[in-house]
Amino acid sequence: MNSSELTSLLVLCTVTSFTPGPNTTLSTALAANLGMRRALRFVISVPVGWGLLFVLCAGGVGAIVMAMPALRLGIQALGVTYLLWLASKLFRADTLTQANAAQLEVTFWQGVMLQFLNIKAWMLALTVVGGWLAGHQDAYDRFTIILPLMLIFGLCSNLTYAMVGSLLRQWLADPEHGGRRLRWFNRSMAVVLVATAGWMASLQQ
Repeated sequence: MNSSELTSLLVLCTVTSFTPGPNTTLSTALAANLGMRRALRFVISVPVGWGLLFVLCAGGVGAIVMAMPALRLGIQALGVTYLLWLASKLFRADTLTQANAAQLEVTFWQGVMLQFLNIKAWMLALTVVGGWLAGHQDAYDRFTIILPLMLIFGLCSNLTYAMVGSLLRQWLADPEHGGRRLRWFNRSMAVVLVATAGWMASLQQ
């Protein structure tokens, strides 16, 4: 892989990893409501899930999924439904106690599976496979560079968003404001998830 290809890959990693999306939104919301320790399970699950997805796409499974409209539609529908379900739980959490009572947290394996329900994640994996792996004689060597690089970016981006949420935790839950800060924060995060779900649903089949 030459320097030009590596630079392009780094730009792609930065843009796709650090721009707001379902993963970064959930990382922020979970850390703000449940604390950094409990949010870490989801933060770690994101690169693990995407890494497994990338391996499948590199093996040709991604192309099969995209070539079957019904299967792709099913993935989109499940992903949209799951995001809307998470948004509804987040929207109703007005206090830290309610967030815990509502079991707002997303488990490690739920976080992993979310990557497989995110059509954006499939498209990103296929973009990387098509642009940096397919047709290259040194595909395996490239794979050993690209996979850990993408995982590092995924971990760092979600960890950064989770740290922001964690730093806001006490300010949002200030009892003097009757939970208003946390309520509107959660509702804002829920709106972002709904908007993301809408964007996912609008992608062409």
